[in-house]
Amino acid sequence: MPIKIPEDLPATKTLEEENIFVMTEKRALSQDIRPLHVLLLNLMPTKIETETQLARLLGNTPIQVELELMQTKTHEAKNVSKDHMFKFYTTFDQIKNNYYDALIITGAPVEQMPFEEVEYWDELCEIMEWSKEHVYSCFHICWGAQAGLYYHYGIPKYDLDEKLFGVYPHHVDRHSSILFRGFDDVFMIPHSRHTTVLKEEIEKVEDLKILASSPEAGVFAISTEGGRQIFITGHAEYDANTLEKEYLRDKDLGLPIHVPMNYYEGDKDTNPILMTWRSSANLLYANWLNYIVYQTTPYDLTKIEMVKEFAKKKE
Repeated sequence: MPIKIPEDLPATKTLEEENIFVMTEKRALSQDIRPLHVLLLNLMPTKIETETQLARLLGNTPIQVELELMQTKTHEAKNVSKDHMFKFYTTFDQIKNNYYDALIITGAPVEQMPFEEVEYWDELCEIMEWSKEHVYSCFHICWGAQAGLYYHYGIPKYDLDEKLFGVYPHHVDRHSSILFRGFDDVFMIPHSRHTTVLKEEIEKVEDLKILASSPEAGVFAISTEGGRQIFITGHAEYDANTLEKEYLRDKDLGLPIHVPMNYYEGDKDTNPILMTWRSSANLLYANWLNYIVYQTTPYDLTKIEMVKEFAKKKE
């Protein structure tokens, strides 16, 4: 089924060229179907690239999805035109009375800063608190996952000795998890981060379940029992060349960076890139949208209620 996004969003042309079914607003209005309303809080500096990556995954499912883009008003995007942000993005003040089937909170290049020093931290906390009663399932990515774990459960992040950078093998820890239905015994996922969260601290929180992890990259997927909150520490959404762009950028800036692990053939940066995570990414997002969001969200979104897992008081 298609994903409904603005007809002149840059991602539209890219997805149509890839045979992803993109639906115009005119055609969507002619169908007697309630699409899933998904809100994307895009904190990445590469706005258009991230929009396209996530729209591709959301559009590659049997479910009709209506994607809405949101930015923080306390931080001005510097790597994309003001016209693009004005035309396609909303702010929290504009949507705070709405209800959504799902919210995606992306990563952000602020992971080595204390959370409280991030320019938009207070606004992000307001959005995460609002999501408890206005969003059925929240999907947090990379720094967004660390921010969510810290805000909701007080779990801190820790600096790594060196950047975790590459594509790493993972396995499913909780085989009853519907989020990982159909996954292989070993699956590959990209990571690109300087910080991490600790397994032993997550295990102390009764409401959280570790679903999948990696011997090298650590905990990958954490969820509350019903999937109302999902935390993903890696970047399943990355394109084939995303890590290469980051690698070449850091090399040009003279930053300490190693060749991304398990990324180039033979781990040599003169060899072709091996795209080994596409099927896992598609299955992850399809399972989330189908089993956790579509199958369980109330038809009337205003009837989303605060459930026990959100009711836990923060200390």
